[in-house]
Amino acid sequence: MEQWIDILSKFKEKKEPVVLVTVTKCLGSTPCVVGSRMIVTATEDIFGTIGGGKLEFLAIKQAIKALNENKVLELKYTLGPEFEQCCGGQVELIFEPMNQSPQLYVFGAGHIGVEICNILVDTPFEIHLIDSRENWFSKFDLDAQIATHPADPKDFKTFKDVVNWGENCYVLVLTHDHVIDFDIIAMAIQNKTKFVGLIGSKTKRVRFHNMLVNDMKLKDGMDKVVCPIGLPIGGDSPKEIAISAASQLLKVHYEN
Repeated sequence: MEQWIDILSKFKEKKEPVVLVTVTKCLGSTPCVVGSRMIVTATEDIFGTIGGGKLEFLAIKQAIKALNENKVLELKYTLGPEFEQCCGGQVELIFEPMNQSPQLYVFGAGHIGVEICNILVDTPFEIHLIDSRENWFSKFDLDAQIATHPADPKDFKTFKDVVNWGENCYVLVLTHDHVIDFDIIAMAIQNKTKFVGLIGSKTKRVRFHNMLVNDMKLKDGMDKVVCPIGLPIGGDSPKEIAISAASQLLKVHYEN
């Protein structure tokens, strides 16, 4: 029989989100023991058991909630008539979503873009750095945790295909070219993301908003785009701007 850690490893290789449900405490008479584990997939397939019955049925539903919210949950259950059990014991469970790391896509490997990536190494973010300039990444000694993607400005599909769009997708746009910035923003707001940020002034935001609404007929324009990026911590050097932007991303991640 496969061990739960081997099953988790297989899901990790496939980057398939799952929830690990673990029994952390048992009081009185219960159908399970501390350390019992169950893995739940997004389609409610299960591997392992925490005792079966109504408790397990409700735990599966709670696991899907934890998966959708991408949050660790801790819950206590008293096993009475509503659980179709008369043992009266208590069970405490922890629900841990796996394989749902926030994925950051930084468009533009300039001073600030590179600094943001360096700052976020060893944080929960899976970091991707994208740039369209030829042989550009050879200029930097980047950490192995930062994935680099050369893109072709003449074939915009190479930008779009890099991104894994969805609830865990964070996009920062700070390229060397305002035309490319605009195209990426237009692409991002038409896909599912958690966060979209654009470096620039309030004037740039207004200009892009008008172009999106009037020229592209995207009625929400820049409403869901953060511009300027970063928390108002002060300082305007590339390092300080990068710290403020990285702090903003971490704040969004941990508050949601």
